[in-house]
Amino acid sequence: MSDGAIRNAGIAENQVEPRSLRGSFPLSSQDIVEDTLTNYRRFINPSLALLMRVFSGGRVEARGQGVYVEDTEGRRYIDCLAGFGSISCGHAHPKIVAAVMEQLQLLPASTKVFFNKPLADLSKLLAEITPGDLQYSFICNSGAEAVEGALKLAKLFTKRTEIVFMEGAFHGKTLGALSVSGRNLYKQPFKPLLPHVRQVPFGDIEALTTAVTPNTAAVLLEPIQGEGGVNLSPEGYLQAAQAICQEAGALLIFDEVQTGFGRTGTLFECQQEGIVPDILVLAKALGGGVMPIGAFVATPRVWKAFKRHPLLHTSTFGGNPLACRAAVATIRVILEEKLPDRAQKLGKIFISELEAIRRRFPRIIAAVRGKGLLIGVELQKEGYGLTIFPEMVRRGVIAAFTLNNPKVIRFEPPLVITEDQIRQVIQVFEHAVKKADGLRGRLASVAFKIGQIAGLVEL
Repeated sequence: MSDGAIRNAGIAENQVEPRSLRGSFPLSSQDIVEDTLTNYRRFINPSLALLMRVFSGGRVEARGQGVYVEDTEGRRYIDCLAGFGSISCGHAHPKIVAAVMEQLQLLPASTKVFFNKPLADLSKLLAEITPGDLQYSFICNSGAEAVEGALKLAKLFTKRTEIVFMEGAFHGKTLGALSVSGRNLYKQPFKPLLPHVRQVPFGDIEALTTAVTPNTAAVLLEPIQGEGGVNLSPEGYLQAAQAICQEAGALLIFDEVQTGFGRTGTLFECQQEGIVPDILVLAKALGGGVMPIGAFVATPRVWKAFKRHPLLHTSTFGGNPLACRAAVATIRVILEEKLPDRAQKLGKIFISELEAIRRRFPRIIAAVRGKGLLIGVELQKEGYGLTIFPEMVRRGVIAAFTLNNPKVIRFEPPLVITEDQIRQVIQVFEHAVKKADGLRGRLASVAFKIGQIAGLVEL
C-alpha cells in the first residue's frame, strides 16, 4: 500500500484504528505494540508470545491489501503465508468485502427457521464446481469441523468404526480431527483419543492395503500433505487408495483444506489425478480471507445417511449468511481471475528459483518440493529457521514453518501474487539463507531451547 493510500485511508503513519477501548484517542504505534504483547503474555499464552516475538520481531499487523500486509509502524510486507493458505484471493479483496458488507446490512445471522438463500446458493455452486457426482454440502466454520462431520457421515453410512489415516497428516486439533492427525506432539497430552483409528505411512500402498479391513469406515488423506511438510502423493497412490476403498466397501475422504480452490494449479488437487472421493473436505480459501467457513461435500449415495436424519449433524453458526456470501464471492473471483492458472504458472517459476538457491546453499537447504503455490523448502536443521524467518521479516517478507515438520519453510502466498513480487521474495530469502549459512554453528542450542519453551520440540 502506498503512502498516498495510507493518507487517503485517514490513518496517520504512527496511528491505527480502531481506537483504544479505554478512551477516545487512538494509541501510538509503540503503545499498540506494547499493549498487544503484554496482553498476549497475560491473557493468551506467554509461550506463544515468545515464539511470535522471535519470528516476527514483535510487530503487530494493522491492515492488508492484496499481497501486502502493513504493521502499526506502516512497514509493508509481502505475505507468503496468507493465513496458512486461507487468503488465496489476497487481503481484503474488494468484491468479497463488498458482498459481506451488503449482507451485513441485510441479515448477518440466520434464524435457522426460515430458508437461507446464501446457504442454498453456496451449496449449489459447490455442487457445480466440485468433481464428479459430489452434490450435497454441509457448511460449517472451519476445516477441523468439516473433518469431524465427514468422519461422522462415514461412520453413519458404513455402520463401521475404523478410520485409517496417514503419518504426517494434519486434519485439525479438535478431538476427533486430532485423533486422525499424524504428529504425536499435539496428541500425547490428550490421550486417550478416539479409538479404532489406524495410522499408515503416507504414500505406502502396501501398508494401506493391509490396514483397510471389513471394519474400515473410511480412509482419510490429504492429496498433498500441507502441514506434514508439503509432501506430494507418489504417482498412482490416490488411484490405488480409491481402489482399495472400493474393494473393502470403505469410503475415501480427501482433505483439501489447503489444496482446494486453485492452490495447486487446478480448482481441486484431486482433479489432477482424475479421482472423485466419496467425501471432499474444504475450508481455508473458501472464505476468501474475509470470513471463516468450512464444508464437506458428499455424493448422493453417501448423503442418504443424513437424509434419513436431517438434524443429526447441525451447527448454530454453520452456513451463516455472511460466510456464505463471502464464499460465493470468493469462488467467483477465483474463476473470473483464473487464479488456478496463475498458481500453476507462477508456481513453476517460484520452485525453479528456490531450487537454484538450494543448489547454492546445500548445507542449509535439503530439498525443495511443491505444486502450484503450495511450496515447501526443507532445511537441513530446524535451528536454521531461527535466523531465516526473522531476517525475512526484517526485509519485508512473511513466511512460516509447517506444523508437523518445523524443518520445512512453507511458501503459500495469495494466488494474486505477481512474478515481480516472487522475485523480490526470492532475493530476500536468499539473503536470509546466506546469513544462516554464516551462523550455522551457533543456532542449534538456542533453537532447541526456544522450541522447548514454545512447545515445538518433542521431549
